[in-house]
Amino acid sequence: MVSRSRRLRPLAWLTLAALLALAIALALGSVGIAPDELVAVLLGGGDALHQTLVLELRLPRALAAFGTGALLALAGALMQILLRNPLADPYVLGLSGGASVAALVAMLAGWSLVLVSGAAFIGALASTLIVFGLAHGTGSWTPTRLLLTGVVMAAGWGALISFLLAVSPVEQLPGMLYWLMGDMAYAGSPWPVLSVAVISLLVVTPLGRTLNVLARGSLQAGALGVAVRPLEWTLYLLASLLTAVAVTTAGSVGFVGLMVPHMLRLRLGNDQRLILPASLLAGGTLLTLADTLARTLIAPQQLPVGVITALLGVPSFLYLLSRSR
Repeated sequence: MVSRSRRLRPLAWLTLAALLALAIALALGSVGIAPDELVAVLLGGGDALHQTLVLELRLPRALAAFGTGALLALAGALMQILLRNPLADPYVLGLSGGASVAALVAMLAGWSLVLVSGAAFIGALASTLIVFGLAHGTGSWTPTRLLLTGVVMAAGWGALISFLLAVSPVEQLPGMLYWLMGDMAYAGSPWPVLSVAVISLLVVTPLGRTLNVLARGSLQAGALGVAVRPLEWTLYLLASLLTAVAVTTAGSVGFVGLMVPHMLRLRLGNDQRLILPASLLAGGTLLTLADTLARTLIAPQQLPVGVITALLGVPSFLYLLSRSR
C-alpha cells in the first residue's frame, strides 16, 4: 500500500497541473490574453472585453470540461475495478452509447434537462447490465469476452443513434451531430457536473481499502469479509450515473475513462486510495487541455472535443490491447 505522504505528493502535482490547464484554457483562444491581463481579470480588474471572454465564456466552459473529464476518468477507474479489466471504459463497453441513445430519445421527445439526464442514467445502467450479463453468459466472464461484448454493444448503440439521426427533424441535426461527437460549446452551467464529481469522490474515497481488496477478486474479497454484491451494485450505479452526467453535459466523449486510470496505474501503482482522486484530477486536466486544443487548432472555427480525445485514445487503446494478455 502507498503511505499517506506518498499519496499526497502525486495528488499535489496533479492539482498544480489542473490549475495550469485551467489557466491555459482561459488564456488561449481566437483572442489571446497575456498572463498579467489574465491575473488582473481574475482579481476583478482588467479590460472589459477580456472580462467578458474569461468570466462569461471561457471559465464556465473550462470548468465544464474539467468536470466532464473528471467524471469520465472516475467512471473508467470504477469500471476497471468492478470488472478487473484494464481495458474497461464507459465508451468502449457501450455505457456512453446507451446513455447517448436514451438522451437523444428524450431530446426528440422535448423533455427537460433533468429528464434527459435521468434518461441517460437509465440508458447507461441498462447498457452496463446487458454487457455484463451477455459477457457472463452461463459461465464466468473473461477479459476478452467482456471486451468483445462491449464492442458489439457499442456498435449496436451506434446503429440506433444513426437511426435516430435519420428520422430526426433536419433543423436539429447539426446540434445533435456535434453533441454526439462531444462538444463543450453547449455545456451550459459547470456546477452540476462539478458537484457530482466532488460528491462522487467523497463517496468512493472512504471505500479505497475495500476496493483494493475487491480488485483482487470477488472470491478473495468475500473471504475477507467484504459484502461483494452490494459493493458491486454500488459501483454499477455510480459508474452509470457518472457516465450519464458526463454525456448530458458534453455528449459522447471517448477514451478518457480508458487512458487516464490505466496510465496512472502504470505510473502510480494500484492503490485505489490514490488512483481514484488522481483519475479525477488527471481526467479533468486532460479534457480541459483537449477542449482548449479543439477551440484553438483551427480558430476561429472549433472542433468537437471528442475528435481530439479519439485521436489520442485510438492509438492508446491499440497499444494497451497489444500489451494485454
